Amino acid sequence: MEQQMYKVQIDGEEKSFPAGTTYLQIAGEYQERYPHDIVLVYVNGKLQELGKKLKKDCALHFVTTGETIGNLTYRRGVSFLLVKAVYDTIGHDKIEQVRIHFSVDKGYYCTIKGDQKLDQELLAKIEERMHEMADMDLSIRKRSVHTDEAVEMFRKYGMKDKERLFRYRRVSTVNIYSINEFEDYYYGYMVPSTGYLKYFKLYLYDEGFVVQMPEAAEPEKIPPFQPQNKLFHVLKESTRGGDMLGIETVGALNDYVTGGSANPKELLLVQEAMQEKKIAQIAEQIAGNPQKKFVLIAGPSSSGKTTFSRRLSIQLRVSGLVPHPISVDDYFKNRVDTPLDAEGKPNYECLEALDVELFNHDLKKLLAGERIELPTFNFKTGKREYNGHYMQLGEQDILVIEGIHCLNDALTHDLPKENKFKIYISALTQLNIDEHNRIASTDGRLIRRMVRDARTRGTSAKQTIAMWQSVRRGEENNIFPYQEDADVMFNSALLYELAVLKAYAEPILFGIEKDCAEYQEAKRLLKFLDYFVGIGSEYVPQNSILREFIGGGCFDL
Repeated sequence: MEQQMYKVQIDGEEKSFPAGTTYLQIAGEYQERYPHDIVLVYVNGKLQELGKKLKKDCALHFVTTGETIGNLTYRRGVSFLLVKAVYDTIGHDKIEQVRIHFSVDKGYYCTIKGDQKLDQELLAKIEERMHEMADMDLSIRKRSVHTDEAVEMFRKYGMKDKERLFRYRRVSTVNIYSINEFEDYYYGYMVPSTGYLKYFKLYLYDEGFVVQMPEAAEPEKIPPFQPQNKLFHVLKESTRGGDMLGIETVGALNDYVTGGSANPKELLLVQEAMQEKKIAQIAEQIAGNPQKKFVLIAGPSSSGKTTFSRRLSIQLRVSGLVPHPISVDDYFKNRVDTPLDAEGKPNYECLEALDVELFNHDLKKLLAGERIELPTFNFKTGKREYNGHYMQLGEQDILVIEGIHCLNDALTHDLPKENKFKIYISALTQLNIDEHNRIASTDGRLIRRMVRDARTRGTSAKQTIAMWQSVRRGEENNIFPYQEDADVMFNSALLYELAVLKAYAEPILFGIEKDCAEYQEAKRLLKFLDYFVGIGSEYVPQNSILREFIGGGCFDL
């Protein structure tokens, strides 16, 4: 009997392959054409793992570790390899919990809870075991099981976080990955085998360790570990706050929401109170140093900077100060003088788009007690205007300044350091899907932005997703390099927020058509939101940072 053959379009050429050929086999024929390892494939525009088999005529587009989605797949594989290596090295009976917490530098911070003390010798053994399995090129198998079977399986393995998680899954099946006898669940696509996982390094850090991995820009290079200690301790503090409430993972949050031991309203109020306490402490710190006249606030997109600055201003008043907001945007150069980016488009995010000299000139005069007229930028005409907005600082007056460059000393180069107080704010998600699957902070911010922009700007979820990588590049250039220079860091993420945002985000994500380039990301986010049991927004306080995104807040934003 003649074998069925299928036509496959790859890189502009057509070839034929027999039915049942895996995409991994096809990728092997084309690997030498690519500078980095192929780890996934688009089949007629639909993302697939390489282990899938050819079933019809199709067009293929390979994804490598040099692309964002390929890099995330690589990191997921290293996480799986790491967890297995920990259990292999220490022993299942001596481990209570292996936990992948959050990003630190270019890697993930992890802890091991069990009988054996973590030290450099043990960490070296774990790393050696990881390399050993990578050299063996073990297959990473995937099987689909009924959700009830998955719950029972993870109960048997003592992985209570996963057992809890799958109690709330509405789909009937769960994909389980395995390396030899070791089985685990991972949210997202996986590499075909351990042989792909060559580049990683483990570093002892704080009470655990960091697994350092390459970035998409240089997927075969492990970057040196450069700990961001301030950011780390904010993340650790936030994680401790969740642990204190007994909410470490999405499954635990869902237990809480569905009427476990407490009312979800109480969770909302406790979380909001924790944030208000932190804001009050920051205000007291500023008030305790009368030399501080300029409060400079910066953070990435959708961190809640505007609501935070309003709430901080209220607390500054409670501390006896008189805050005045100043927008850095009012110091934009006239549009005709805006520098251009590499594509010849106006670059409004670079520092050179601002009249930095005028900004410093005005603030120096204010610091000297002089009266000045502040500009206002007219975004319709593209020009700076003066409309009689005068200001003079008294003894108790303080400026609250918000802008993407506020942590960069180049923006305030003429102002004395002792007069500046810098605050970095970001939505640093402390909740994880389970102990081995972290939630990226960028996902939380993207969902926040989609919901806000759809409500306030008429921007579709498709448009927000399309521009997100450009937004992220701007953050990498203008914000993240300066975050450790902040005097204080504030985490604006709330444990409960994704359960509230779910009801707002799902309808706009479902509106993205299958033939759109943004569909795969929308599908991923919908699957992610499906883990959460929803919480109604009626209990969200009017002054909550979350109100900046869902609406109904008390501040005029």
